[in-house]
This record gives sequence, structure tokens and C-alpha cells, in this order.
Amino acid sequence: MYIDSHCHLDRLDLKDFDNKLENVVEAAKNAGVNELLCVSVTLKDFPAMVEKTKHFDNVMLSCGAHPLNQEDAVDETNLAQLATNDRVIAIGETGLDYFYAPETKALQLDSFRKHVRVARKCCKPLIIHTRDAQKDTLDILHEEKASEVGGILHCFTESWEMAEQAIALGFYISFSGIVTFKNASALREVAKRVPNERFLIETDAPYLAPVPHRGKQNQPAYVVEVAKHLASIRGQSVEEIARLSTDNFNRLFKRS
Repeated sequence: MYIDSHCHLDRLDLKDFDNKLENVVEAAKNAGVNELLCVSVTLKDFPAMVEKTKHFDNVMLSCGAHPLNQEDAVDETNLAQLATNDRVIAIGETGLDYFYAPETKALQLDSFRKHVRVARKCCKPLIIHTRDAQKDTLDILHEEKASEVGGILHCFTESWEMAEQAIALGFYISFSGIVTFKNASALREVAKRVPNERFLIETDAPYLAPVPHRGKQNQPAYVVEVAKHLASIRGQSVEEIARLSTDNFNRLFKRS
């Protein structure tokens, strides 16, 4: 069994699936992907995400605002209230992205800190997006005591040094289709080094479709391709990657 630890079901173009979200979920099940974590990117769209996915018992949710969505400052009280939804198991995605939007650095920093505070208040792990912001990301995780809840550095593309420090804080490193890309040799070296008990797999669908599906819209079923590539990189069987990543997800979210 596989778990797609990070996808955006509400962002999919459903024209590829006869305009039915159930076809996406069914395709995932047929590929052996039995559970999905649908990740929020804006608070204003969170209620619509809840509504779109309400019929799927195997779809879990997060609640948060992506660092590139800084049109409105995050209201900490509103975030905490939305996160009380019974299906929400994580806070985010949040974090810092200085690659695409360095001009919103101050807003990103404020939003990130608020997300960590809410995560600690409601005792839910964090889902973190970080790009070209290693020092500030780690500093905030330390300063805001994010180790109390832990979480995921999703779609990881940073250095082994950052991964190692995040792991020491109780975080998991999640690999997406990027690990299959031809120019991702440095990331594959990181993937070799992450301990068995600290990695996850994801699609980030509809983005970043893995080889051999590059150029197509990504979907949760394709997380199996990420697992296959990780197995080759790490010298493990696909079955072992499936088992370890599922066990890690369940451990992080305290599921039996």
C-alpha cells in the first residue's frame, strides 16, 4: 500500500478524468495508492477543498496558506478555527520561498511563524515548503519550537545539510517526482542518505509529474513511480519503499 503524502486534488483539471474527482481517487486505488493527503494552499479556498473531497474517506486534509499566496496576511485565529475540522491532520503548507517571491519575504516570515504557533496549539504536524531559504526556515523552526509537533519538508530539493538538521528537529523528508528528473542528481544523493525511518513519498499533483509521465498532468496514482525510482536509488525493493513510507506517515500522524 502507498500513501500520497502531498497532493492538491482541488487543483486538478478534471477534464482528464471525465470531470469526476472519484475517477482520480479510483485510479489511485487501482495503482495501490490507498490514502491521500490533500494539502491546502489558501485559507479562502479551504472550505471549497473540504466540500470537494467530503465523500472520500481515504482523503485526509491539511489547512494552511502557501508562502507564495500572500495576497492577504494570515489571520492566526482564522487558521486555528479552520484547522479544527475533523479531517485536518496537518497545518500547511507553509514555509518560505525566496526563489519565486523574495519581495514578499516579510509577509512569508510572519505567515510561517503563525502557522507554527497554530500547529503547536492544536498539536498537528507541519507541512513545509522551502526554497532558497534554508537558514531562515531552520531558524524559525528552532525559534518557534516546531520540534514539539514535527512535520514534513515536502517536495524536498535542498541540501543534505538541511535535511539532516530538519530530521534532528523531528521532521520527515518527502520526495516527489523531481527525484526522477534527469538534472536531479544532487537530490538523488540526498535520497540515498535519508534514514529509512525518515522519508515519505508524494506527487504534489497536479504538478511535477514523474518520469515517465513528464509533460502530463500529475495525479496521485503516479506516486508509485516515485517509489520505483527511490527503490533504485536506495538499493531497496519497491515493496520496502511502500512499507517504510507508509509506516513513516502513520508514525508522524500518530495513526495505529
